[in-house]
This record gives sequence, C-alpha cells and structure tokens, in this order.
Amino acid sequence: MSLHALDSRLWFPPVNEALEDGLLAMGGDVSVERLLLAYRNGIFPWYDDESIPLWWSPNPRFVLFPDRLKVSKSMLQVFKKGDFSFRTNTHFAGVIGACKSLQRKGQDGTWITDELEQSFVQLHKMGVAHSAETWLNNELVGGLYGIRMGPFFFGESMFSKQSNASKFAFISYVQQLQKEGVILIDCQVHTDHLESLGAEMIPRDQFMQLLRQHIG
Repeated sequence: MSLHALDSRLWFPPVNEALEDGLLAMGGDVSVERLLLAYRNGIFPWYDDESIPLWWSPNPRFVLFPDRLKVSKSMLQVFKKGDFSFRTNTHFAGVIGACKSLQRKGQDGTWITDELEQSFVQLHKMGVAHSAETWLNNELVGGLYGIRMGPFFFGESMFSKQSNASKFAFISYVQQLQKEGVILIDCQVHTDHLESLGAEMIPRDQFMQLLRQHIG
C-alpha cells in the first residue's frame, strides 16, 4: 500500500489505507479547515519542524473512556493537599507554547510547528480548541490542550514544570469532561504515563464507529 500525497485540495484518504505504523498521508497544509476535517475523520498531524506535514490514523488507537479513569493514592494526596488550582481556557497560548518548548527524552526539536501553533490558537478563538491548566501561586506549571468535538475530546500534548502538574490537569479535566457528557478522550498513541491513568488500546474500527456515530 502506497503513501498518499496531499495537495491544496481539502481531502483525506480512508483511514484503512494507512500504513502498518498508522501513517496515512503526507503534505498539504495545517490550516484550520484541514485540521477540522482531519479530526472529524479520525486523523491527526504529527511531524517535526524539518518535515512536511504527516497525517496519522494508527491501529489500534490509544483512548481513555472517562469512567475508567484511574487516580492513584499518591494523586489523591496531591488533590487533598490543595497546592494546585485548576482552570480551563485562561491561558491557551501559554499552554501550547509550553508544550512546544518542552524538551522530551529522545526527541530533538518539536512537532508543534509555528504554523500548527497558529492554527490551534485560531481554533481556540473559534471555541474548538481548549486548554486545561494547573496553576501554583498564580504561575502556570502544567497543562494540556486539544480539540473538542461533540462528546469527543482529542488530546494533543501536555507539559509539566512541577511534579504531578500535568497529571493534576489531566485528571481534573477528565472529571469535568465526564460531567459535560464526553464519552471518549483520544490519546492517539501509547504512553506509559497515560496508561497509568486508565487509557487503553482499542481497534481503529471501533474508534471510527464511535466517531461516525457521535460526530458524523
């Protein structure tokens, strides 16, 4: 199966044509319109600042059902201690900027390019992209951002400048989203960090069925 090359037209191939590693297409742009089309069809961008856009739809898909969230005893103590405060959408630019500049093990540079950052900021202004934030003494110390479509939240990236700050934001936001009727949080690809919080692998077909059923 060959890799699809995108051009200026707004389209994506069917996700079942992705390569074994989940890579579906390359090229195109990361405009607001293309990003919305991608997420609506179970596709997300992931590439570095020295590459053209790469579009993915892995099988299986790493997700979290909010009612399966796991909160460890140590995190319960963090909540009980009360040092952190939780906010949403008060500093979206600060959250995505921190995710962009975060140094990660085994990774040179960032996949959040300037163009992608600008598009997500625009999506935030449109009320589609959201940030979940951990604050300590009026300083932003952790958080995450992503796309909300109906009862789905597509998580994109998170950062932490204090121990447990990103976990605090994630747990707080999952609990909030569950109250708001969100049924699935897309975590895209496996990480031990999110698995410890209850995320799991599901077949892409199941993910796409849920997506079509609730978003269309």
